[in-house]
Amino acid sequence: MAPAPPPAASFSPSEVQRRLAAGACWVRRGARLYDLSSFVRHHPGGEQLLRARAGSVENEAVALEETQKTDPAMEPRFKVVDWDKDLVDWRKPLLWQVGHLGERYDEWVHQPVTRPIRLFHSDLIEGLSKTVWYSVPIIWVPLVLYLSWSYYRTFAQGNVRLFTSFTTEYTVAVPKSMFPGLFMLGTFLWSLIEYLIHRFLFHMKPPSDSYYLIMLHFVMHGQHHKAPFDGSRLVFPPVPASLVIGVFYLCMQLILPEAVGGTVFAGGLLGYVLYDMTHYYLHFGSPHKGSYLYSLKAHHVKHHFAHQKSGFGISTKLWDYCFHTLTPEKPHLKTQ
Repeated sequence: MAPAPPPAASFSPSEVQRRLAAGACWVRRGARLYDLSSFVRHHPGGEQLLRARAGSVENEAVALEETQKTDPAMEPRFKVVDWDKDLVDWRKPLLWQVGHLGERYDEWVHQPVTRPIRLFHSDLIEGLSKTVWYSVPIIWVPLVLYLSWSYYRTFAQGNVRLFTSFTTEYTVAVPKSMFPGLFMLGTFLWSLIEYLIHRFLFHMKPPSDSYYLIMLHFVMHGQHHKAPFDGSRLVFPPVPASLVIGVFYLCMQLILPEAVGGTVFAGGLLGYVLYDMTHYYLHFGSPHKGSYLYSLKAHHVKHHFAHQKSGFGISTKLWDYCFHTLTPEKPHLKTQ
């Protein structure tokens, strides 16, 4: 932590409060004042933890040190980079450069940095590759509500039957009372899909001699591991997300009767929204220690900064338990 210039003694309490109100995050320890403004969004316990202590006469810096010592799982480890000597030129879009890294790509992409990433030359395409977190509920929750109401009305008419594609004699009627169960089934299935995509697609190791597969991996997920606190790339942008969601919807319509497949899809779409919102919160939120979200945050921090080949669940650790991919716990020191 670097002390805020000039010396802390030159700032009156009213000046400190004015700076804090303007967005600075200054923490006092003894007679010195420390400027944590550039670090606050990367703090492992969340931004609110530091801002709640900023400017107080209490011994805030000691509290910060104790937080990091008592829970090392929450401590990110960023790579110290000489930007002029890195394997890529950060002044240019990265997507067209990473394919040339070859065997060096896998190690490079799992060395996190604290700066944002630019992928494309075109401002339009670059803009479509980023989004704010609240675009996800604004766009997709109304669709979940519309599909749910529409398919519930179809169930209420009493004309929904299973196995009509195979037989007309032994079809099974699906009553409207099944609607909540099918919807929740979709949400549950999404948690499995989330795990499988994250583990086997996002964390595939592209062949070192394939320029285009390295590029594909970087644009899908590698850029998130390289810059995990780039807030504009933490949730899926609407345009590429709509293409993937459309494919899932068509698959459900092909496999199941329209109302059944649509209801399962609507539940899965809600699961996706919860997943993206949870993912954003795990990076920038400040859950209470001992809470379920705190456990998920520690799980995800370890996935990013220590154990990239485990801890693939985001909204739940259920499938990490089932498939034995939980991030390892820090061993306890033996006492004499």
